[in-house]
Amino acid sequence: MSDISTEKNNFIRQIIRDDLTSGKHDSIITRFPPEPNGYLHIGHVKSICLNFGVAKEFNGLCNLRFDDTNPTAEKQDYVDSIKADVEWLGFSWAGQVRYASHYFDKLYEWAIQLIKQGDAYVDFQTPDEIREHRGGFGKPSVESPQRNATIDENLARFDDMKNGKYQEGEAVLRAKIDMNHPNMNMRDPVIYRVLHAHHHQTGDKWCIYPMYDYAHPLSDATENITHSICTLEFEDHRPFYDWVVEKVGFDVPPRQYEFSRLNIDHTLTSKRKLKRLVEMGVVSGWDDPRMPTIAGMRRRGYTPEGLRDFCERIGVSKADGVVSFSQLEFSIRNALENSASRGMAVLRPLKVTIKNFDEAVANFATLKKDSVKARLDDGVLWLTQPKHPHADNGEREIPFTKTIYIDKSDFEITPPDGYKRLSPENSEIRLRNSYVLKVEEHICDERGEVMELIATIDEKTLGNNPEGRKVKGVIHWVSATHGVPATVRLYEHLLFEDDEISEEYINNIKAQNPDVDDDTLWVLTHINPNSVQIINAVVEPSLAQANPDEKFQFERESYFVADRVEHTADKPVFNQIVGLKDGFK
Repeated sequence: MSDISTEKNNFIRQIIRDDLTSGKHDSIITRFPPEPNGYLHIGHVKSICLNFGVAKEFNGLCNLRFDDTNPTAEKQDYVDSIKADVEWLGFSWAGQVRYASHYFDKLYEWAIQLIKQGDAYVDFQTPDEIREHRGGFGKPSVESPQRNATIDENLARFDDMKNGKYQEGEAVLRAKIDMNHPNMNMRDPVIYRVLHAHHHQTGDKWCIYPMYDYAHPLSDATENITHSICTLEFEDHRPFYDWVVEKVGFDVPPRQYEFSRLNIDHTLTSKRKLKRLVEMGVVSGWDDPRMPTIAGMRRRGYTPEGLRDFCERIGVSKADGVVSFSQLEFSIRNALENSASRGMAVLRPLKVTIKNFDEAVANFATLKKDSVKARLDDGVLWLTQPKHPHADNGEREIPFTKTIYIDKSDFEITPPDGYKRLSPENSEIRLRNSYVLKVEEHICDERGEVMELIATIDEKTLGNNPEGRKVKGVIHWVSATHGVPATVRLYEHLLFEDDEISEEYINNIKAQNPDVDDDTLWVLTHINPNSVQIINAVVEPSLAQANPDEKFQFERESYFVADRVEHTADKPVFNQIVGLKDGFK
């Protein structure tokens, strides 16, 4: 028997622990079974971490299986992206990738078996008639005219379905269970339908395809899955899951367990609505950094470690709830703190001219601390600093020049209470990794906005504290002549919450778009028009040389990542990952 972990606990782990202790199972096999009809999102991350995580924890196996029963919605591109997402998150599946389509021959044979047992029949009603005749909410059900056809009639009709005699919607195969069952999923559910569609795995072999609720449990049983873990919306489907596995006759059937799906505020986890965002051009694609898809989060700069930590922290339960987005940011920030290199970037540049620059740096070698590494080359003072204050990420050279940029917010003519940066009254401040700077004059444009500062530096303060006074505050800066222009994207939530939207706003949107469908209207009323701000910044040269996907802390700003698609040394592009401040407690 496998070693039984006692380090972590939730009801799923406890079930597995009990099953192993009792000898019900000698080992466990789980599976992650996505439908390849879209890109995975943050909700799938929780399922991936749970299924692969418990398999690893209890020395079991986890299969990756694509429940590919609907060729009209599936693409090989989705298959490839899902495999890449699972691997990026740090997980490996057991053996080869599996597909429900690998079992189509057996699923067809089992359908024949159900017909022969009197447990399935071919129905010629239209989809609308089937839906209507199921009844519900006080409305009685109506049996299909074909429900009591003979076994031979049903076998012949199902064979005709397989051989392409019927068009889509003309015939289906239904399980024969109970048209008055209190669970609507047990009122003779459809298990096969006609689809004249090319399949990405089986080609044109089939013109009938099994329904998900039929193929999924039998695929689990075929793979000897011991614990079929899914989200709560499948709880009402469990009776049919058990019914079909029992009717086919598996000796050791799998058991389905449900947990609550992941809901995060300001975050959309509906594949249908996410697809609508892409189709409407609200986002640039499935990997837009604002998207909650794994592709989008990866481009945003989220780390696998941070996502796994987030899923571990929120836990697994059967109670629905909404997780704060700040909790996700907390985990991402923690993962970045000890790994992301540091760098300086000025997002709102304000020019500073250091009028005593040449004289001040001429004697830097005799005045600086021995611990300060620097060199003077053709009028540029190159300061060597570690890329990370603690981690061994190497070093970078920062050019310090006669003209630099600081952030506009670091100088105020009339500062608010508690302001600790530069102002006419507080004219001195420490430049990060450099000298103490003193503002001598500020120059305004015709609108009264500050456009340039004239300053001096204290030549004795390179690595040293000034004598006889205490300087409050440290600000970042970038060389105006050697800094590199960069595109920087700042993000807010892509979506508004319901309580952030007024009834008046919703009515105005409805009036402007009277003919749109419900999904489109939902997007129009919930989208945040300020979800991305694109600004022209200036970054230190080492940042421009970053590799795509390389992550940084822009000092005093936020964590950023070099965009994996657009970033080049000539045209740097950085996406904001998460702010420096922690809003989660």
